[in-house]
Amino acid sequence: MKTIIKTLVVSLCMISFLSCNAKEKKEIEQLALVETKAHKPNNQFIKVALLLDTSNSMDGLIDQAKAQLWDIVNELSYAKCGDEKPNLQIALYEYGNDNLNSDEGFIRQVLAFSDDLDEISKQLFSLTTNGGNEYCGQVIQTALKQLKWGENNDDLKLIFIAGNEPFSQGKISYQDATKQAHKNDVSVNTIFCGDYNQGIATYWKDGADLSHGDYMAINHNHETTYVATPYDDKILQLNIKLNKTYVAYGYAGKTKIALQAEQDTNAMGYSQANAVSRTVSKSSHLYKNSTWDLVDADKEKDFKFENLKKDDLPKELKDKSTAEIKTYVNNKRIERDTIQKEIQELNEKRRHYIKSQQTLESNGLENAMIHAIKTQAKEKKYTW
Repeated sequence: MKTIIKTLVVSLCMISFLSCNAKEKKEIEQLALVETKAHKPNNQFIKVALLLDTSNSMDGLIDQAKAQLWDIVNELSYAKCGDEKPNLQIALYEYGNDNLNSDEGFIRQVLAFSDDLDEISKQLFSLTTNGGNEYCGQVIQTALKQLKWGENNDDLKLIFIAGNEPFSQGKISYQDATKQAHKNDVSVNTIFCGDYNQGIATYWKDGADLSHGDYMAINHNHETTYVATPYDDKILQLNIKLNKTYVAYGYAGKTKIALQAEQDTNAMGYSQANAVSRTVSKSSHLYKNSTWDLVDADKEKDFKFENLKKDDLPKELKDKSTAEIKTYVNNKRIERDTIQKEIQELNEKRRHYIKSQQTLESNGLENAMIHAIKTQAKEKKYTW
């Protein structure tokens, strides 16, 4: 009996240590099962569903999303849940565009929850504006039903919906949709593109309040401003070296490594500073490419070099033995780790420099999202 009690006490301590914000009920349930079921550490996620109005007047909003994606990702990469760094998944919807199916409420799921940052960037750059009819309640309800939100109480689950028409439009009640979100532990954060008080008058604040989310108003037509730093050129040089550490394999390899280069170009198309921000994202734990890169794939538990087919391998590895391939990939991993560490060190200096140069916070999408995420993350015991 003493042994059982001791086991229960030790197990309870482990649960408390491993959980970022475990509920009391959850602890009791786990405690009851501890004699027959080993506890596994939580694998926390920050899940962000971005619902963007792509009607005619929203070109500025889409531009901000494209220009500020990497800064948002970088800020989220600094988050911690206890001693762990949570994973990030982003989903993307567009609504209010006349090119979309009217039977589905002029709504389209552009991308389900994904940790493929290059694909997320690609889809953002594919968005165009036209029309239309904006049904906020319906797009929120659609995102709640279609996306796999999971049941981990430690996950941070967030919807960000941005637009400029009355929040009450459409046949689906925004009150019902946002209340359901709150019931599902999903916070709805509303971003009105225009005057703060006008957003309140058109129910954008009410939509956020009903799900315990944040209401924000932004100037969506304000161009993103960048602060050039003395570290930018060096970081971009390291990006070139970083790209050379990727070892593309399999059917998706050639396509994905081309996509990586394409998104580098897209980022540079906005500004050098934006390209730097993307490079910083590529040096973080959130940038994962195990489906097409052998260096990342080697970190996966179910990956085995022995299962690779010759046709899956890049030209430089086709005639190599398994042992030689392992050595080659390991050397690339060491090289990548060194480059990523140097980028992170330079980025710390870059962040301090930018902070010293900025006098006012931008009233844009990035700051609105980061403020809301950090506010709600505190309730889940996330820290920065």
